[in-house]
Amino acid sequence: MLIISALEAGPMRNATLMRKLGDVSQKMLTQTLKELERNGLVIREDKQTVPPHVEYRLSPVGRSLSETLVVLDRWAETHFGELDAARERYDAERSR
Repeated sequence: MLIISALEAGPMRNATLMRKLGDVSQKMLTQTLKELERNGLVIREDKQTVPPHVEYRLSPVGRSLSETLVVLDRWAETHFGELDAARERYDAERSR
């Protein structure tokens, strides 16, 4: 989901995605990008240049998922206090 959110800003090369995502291995990023491409969420564009230049961007379906994630993120931010309080109550009851 982090890749979907990152690509919302526009097409990115692999190295740019790595920097933006932070603590992710090259292997995991590559596997995840391939899976997102396979599922039609990301489009891989090979510019056929030397040195190689490959960019990834959201497909129309990927953009629609990104819009949904924004709504979910807003919901989580709005209800964070309630969720946190519920966890605290639950943990307190279980520790008795």
